[in-house]
Amino acid sequence: MIILRDISLRRGSKLLLRDCNVTIQPGQRIALIGANGCGKTSLLSMLLGDLAPDAGHIDGMAGLRLSHMAQEVHATTLPATEYLWRGDGQLAELRDELQRLEAAGEFAATAAIHARLETLDGYSAERRAERLLRGLGFDEGAGARPVSDFSGGWRIRLNLARALMTPSDVLLLDEPTNHLDLDATLWLQQWLQQYPGTLVMISHDRDFIDATCQRILRIEQQGLNAYKGNYSDYERQRAERLADQQARFEKQQRRMAEIDSFVRRFRYKATKARQAQSRLKELERMQAVAPAHLDSPFDFTFTAPDRMSDPLLRLDDAVLGYGEQPVLSGVEVLLRPGSRLGLLGRNGAGKSTLLKSLVGKLPLLEGRRSAGEHCRIGYFDQQQLEALDLQASPALHIQRLSPGAREQDVLNFLGGFNFSGTAATSEVAPLSGGEKARLALAMVVWQQPNLLVMDEPTNHLDLEMRHAMEMALQAYEGALLLVSHDRHLLRNTVEELLLVHDGRVEEYGEDLEGYEKWVLESYREDRPGSRPSADTGRKEKRQQAAARRERLRPLKKQLARTEAEMSEVETELETVQSRLSDADLYTEDRKTELADLLQRQGQLKARAGDLEESWLLQQQELEELELSE
Repeated sequence: MIILRDISLRRGSKLLLRDCNVTIQPGQRIALIGANGCGKTSLLSMLLGDLAPDAGHIDGMAGLRLSHMAQEVHATTLPATEYLWRGDGQLAELRDELQRLEAAGEFAATAAIHARLETLDGYSAERRAERLLRGLGFDEGAGARPVSDFSGGWRIRLNLARALMTPSDVLLLDEPTNHLDLDATLWLQQWLQQYPGTLVMISHDRDFIDATCQRILRIEQQGLNAYKGNYSDYERQRAERLADQQARFEKQQRRMAEIDSFVRRFRYKATKARQAQSRLKELERMQAVAPAHLDSPFDFTFTAPDRMSDPLLRLDDAVLGYGEQPVLSGVEVLLRPGSRLGLLGRNGAGKSTLLKSLVGKLPLLEGRRSAGEHCRIGYFDQQQLEALDLQASPALHIQRLSPGAREQDVLNFLGGFNFSGTAATSEVAPLSGGEKARLALAMVVWQQPNLLVMDEPTNHLDLEMRHAMEMALQAYEGALLLVSHDRHLLRNTVEELLLVHDGRVEEYGEDLEGYEKWVLESYREDRPGSRPSADTGRKEKRQQAAARRERLRPLKKQLARTEAEMSEVETELETVQSRLSDADLYTEDRKTELADLLQRQGQLKARAGDLEESWLLQQQELEELELSE
């Protein structure tokens, strides 16, 4: 076992850890969490031996084989496959020695080398490396390309693959999903579930942690606190501890009210009854653990759009791509006020191409893009971080967007993103990747968009900031189009899923769990697989879709009438409840009016319950008909 005894650590003048004691049992899977800059990466460096503690010591590391995911890759002309297997130092040494002996003609001496290679399974190294590359989303043939050919994000994936390739007793990973798409994240999740050694991993992806880890270590207030179970278990444990703190009650009630509002809004708009029920269960769980985040330093909201066109934005029969090379064809996308769409698809399928075409950064090859008169787009991708002015402060970035804004308003706004005091007025250059991502997101929020288009917005963000973003997106009243490998964010902020594959963009009929199962099954069978949809011609598919819409039309009309009546009842109920909050109503001379209002309130609540029951039955009937098609 690995034992940290009375560990203290400083970086410069900042105290990160003070008198910390932790025991890590062999084979444990541990997620290391905490705010950006709290010392998570420094702790991994201590375990690697690259950084010495200022006080205390670490026992149990002697003799352990360590593998870790380096954050930088130096340019090399080694082919990617060889770069991976050379991560196994013993294997690389034997193969180099074998090559030297064969070149020197000393063939008798090679027998012992061959025997050791057989023991190490060295002859399958290329095949194992190719499997890792394929699982992490590399194209076929990528293994033969030199490492120097790949961009920064893909080199980080190579480092991850090299860490997985290296035999180890302890595997140390620092945010391994940051540069992965959802499919590669699911593959890595499956790989780690089968890893036999000890795993210590920094991650801000809660679903990924839930699936791979059995213990949480959280760095907070220079301490290292252990929690049993995965991230969801940690949330519940922390919620129980914080829920009793009365000083936080008001903030808790506000958070729960926001979730209640999202529940009401979602349950009447879900496209599938089964998805609606699944979402409602998830939101009930969120209410139970809301207190676990009451001390979060982040608190921001999207301002309600003042004007919105309907539709906001659409693509009609569009062909999208680069130069003369189409990537997606026949694209039909309609974004209306309140649309909440999530994009699924393998890396390279065209998700980012679709987003760039929608926001106008990439011209269409064919077709039409139409934006409403009052469409105001907020676009976020990782290039936003690279566009930051490193010599300017966060406050100056916001002031450049709105030169007439009051300085105090800017500072108050940035405080919600945890840029307080000198952090708001100092240069951006020293900020971490997570802090820069927060600033880029703040700039999007400041501009009050009525259409949010977000491409992997959670990269580099810690768990508390991801939770704050989730809360803000739930309350957001505009339209949302989201690409993310963070399944928890997708599950709790979008209502419909689109699948990008085989050059097409189609409505995805299953829920997110169905997509996860399909992806994992395709990896288990070690086949590329095509998406679960009929391989019919375009004309035949259009004819089938038209016939299907005609059969579903009466049910959908009935459902729309029910939803409209539910909205009317809810509006009137809010009006009645507002009148009942008037203190003057409870006087003797207004008792008749009070009685009438109370009676009407009861009638409306009963009617709302009946309508909700009818809505769920209609949704179920619609779903059963769709499944029978």
